Parts: sequence; structure tokens; C-alpha cells
Amino acid sequence: MSQDVAGAVAAYRNRVGPGVLAALTRAAARVPALASRLTAAGVDPQAPVGIDALSSVPVLGKDDLVEAQRADPPFGGLVAAEAPIERVFQSPGPLYEPQLAGPDPWRWAPALAAAGIGAGDTVLNCFGYHLSPAGAMFELGCLALGARVVPGGIGNQDLQVHAIATAGVTGYTGLPSYLKVLLDRFEAGVTEGAWPSSSWGLRTALVTAEPLPASLRTELQRRVPVVRMAYGTAEAGLIAYERGAGRPLRPADGLLVEVCDLSTGVPVTQGEGQVVVTLARPDYPLVRFGTGDLSAWVVDEEGQACLAGVLGRVGQAVKVRGMFLHPRQAAEVLTGVPGLKVWRLVVDRHEHRDELRCEVVIEDGAAAGEVAVAVADRIRSGLRFTAEVVPVAQVATPGELADVRTW
Repeated sequence: MSQDVAGAVAAYRNRVGPGVLAALTRAAARVPALASRLTAAGVDPQAPVGIDALSSVPVLGKDDLVEAQRADPPFGGLVAAEAPIERVFQSPGPLYEPQLAGPDPWRWAPALAAAGIGAGDTVLNCFGYHLSPAGAMFELGCLALGARVVPGGIGNQDLQVHAIATAGVTGYTGLPSYLKVLLDRFEAGVTEGAWPSSSWGLRTALVTAEPLPASLRTELQRRVPVVRMAYGTAEAGLIAYERGAGRPLRPADGLLVEVCDLSTGVPVTQGEGQVVVTLARPDYPLVRFGTGDLSAWVVDEEGQACLAGVLGRVGQAVKVRGMFLHPRQAAEVLTGVPGLKVWRLVVDRHEHRDELRCEVVIEDGAAAGEVAVAVADRIRSGLRFTAEVVPVAQVATPGELADVRTW
């Protein structure tokens, strides 16, 4: 079996390698910072010798991108000067993401099509439209396929359920846990006589940004016959996606996907490692970008190399409700709250829904209620999360981000 995996990965690299290298050569001529990075690693940007030559290029992590952008705002010198940029988004970090011109710049259309979304569909898009690129990513992918989009975003759940019942919604994009919330609210409306059960026409969903355990998929499929999983990032767009329910994630076209040793950055075929991608766009190339996600190679029923899904995270960052949360960011936001002595963030999960709790120790003489309100406001405005703030006598580890979820 191990030989089958190694052979499948080698075949995948040989298949995508020539196209990636050719695109990199064009990109290096437009982005001097890329040419310098390749040269420093001993790779000739105008004549790279084989896809394995890229293994000598150090992995570029998200924190590296943040630092590069701070030194050379707004994009760290990694975007071509003449690049056609239509929007600028801000991910946690902060990290600025350009939306390049084109009908589907993040390449989500293939995953949407594999889920059965196409012309004539009306898709409720429940990814965020505020600063984060996720909402735009999936909207543009749907539009590229000829589908209509209801820009639901995050929140206003009652109005979104009303749209499902009355606006002919047939498709969904968003978190799987959020779809479960909408399904439950719809069924509550049926019980209350707000609409008939037959008004549910949502037949297909493409979900991402959090795990999809088998128990949740089963619950969703009570009313949504097709539920497909995909994997991507704000920086790279689509990375891999299901081509059938419960199947491993097949790498998308247009990029090189690697699973790399955490210590050396060298690509591996056995065991877990960090997902590293090379996206050779001419205007915004990402070479050996470390996503921070852990995965492993497997072989699907067609003998193709696939990712086993997201198996965890590298380092301290945790994904909550589809967005990253880092202890360093929390510390920056919560420093200086009057009356706050120490704090601890806890991520838990209840009925397939992430919950964030902030345990706080209040200074002597401070009003606990006022401190709790101030902490909740800081978390909402600075981290873009809602959290239950719980005053306690002491916390186990001050400043900790504890993930106690089980899947």
C-alpha cells in the first residue's frame, strides 16, 4: 500500500510539474521578489530543473507573509506592479489578500460543479463578506457556473431560512455547522406553520472551513441529498475537493500540492505533514506556501493521489467557525482592558457548533459585569468572534487558547 501511495504521488507531481514550472518562469519575470527568493534557494528562475528543484525553497508560512507585508505594504512585494486588482481583503493577522481580475480568480468553480451546482441554481452563500475574502470567493465561483447567488453572509439566520423557503434556493455554500443551524430553524418553522415542509428545495451543498464528521453529514443529508467537502485557504483559493461523498480530497488543477515534513520542509509520501502549495499565478505567485494545516497522502479508488482531509494544525493557531484564532492576536486585543487580571480562551463544540468561551480573572475592586462587557466587545471588534465571558477565581494557564473539541 505504501508503494501505491508513493507511486501515485510521484505520478501526480510528474503530471502537474511541467505546467507549474512554466508558469513560475513567467511569474518570476513579473515579480522580482519571487525571482530573488528562487535564486537564494539555488533555483534558476528562468530555467528551473524539474519540479523537485522547488524542494530547496524554504516553506513560506502565514506569519512570514504578515511580516513581509509589514515591511513592504500592502502585499509584501509578492504581487506584480501591474496586477489587475479589483478588491483588497483583510484576513486575521492582519494579512491583505488581493482579488485579481477574472471570472473565478480563486478557482472554486470545479468544486462547486462537482457538488452539482450550475446554471439555473440559486445558491445561498453563507460565507462572510466583511473584510474576509471567503464570501467573494464562492460568489464568483457560482457566477462563473451560471448560478444565481443570495449573499447571505454570516448572521440573519431567520431571514436566510425565509429565503430558503420562499426564494427557490437550491444550493448552499458555507460551514457545515451553519447549514445544520439553518436546517433546524427551517424545521421549527414547519412545526410553527410558517411554511410547508415541501418548500425546502435545497438539494446540494459545498461545505468547507471546518471538519465534517460522518454524524453531521448524515444529519444534513436528511434534507440535503448532496453534501460535498472542499478544502482551501484565503491565500491559495481551492486546494482539494471531494468528487463523491466521503471520498478523499483530490488536488485541484492549477497548483502543486505537497505534504511536507514539519522540520525540514521536504515533501513526504508517508505519514502526516504540513500541506504546502505552489500556485504559479503570473501576477500573484505563491511558491511553497505553508498552509499551517496537517494532512497525509492517500490513494482513492481510481488510483489518484489525494489528501486525507485536514488532520490538525501546525503551531498554536486554531480554526474556530471557519476562521483562524491565534493566542498572539488575542493577547494584543485583550491587553489593557481595565480591571482584567488574566484570561484564558476555550474552544468547545456543542451540537456540531463551535463555541468560544473567555474565562477571566477580575482585579480586586473592579466591577465584574463591566469587565466582562469590555472583554466581549474587544473580542467581537478585534478578533471578529462572539464569546461567552465567564468570570472565574483562577485560570489554569493565563493567555492560553485551549481547544477541547472532539470530532
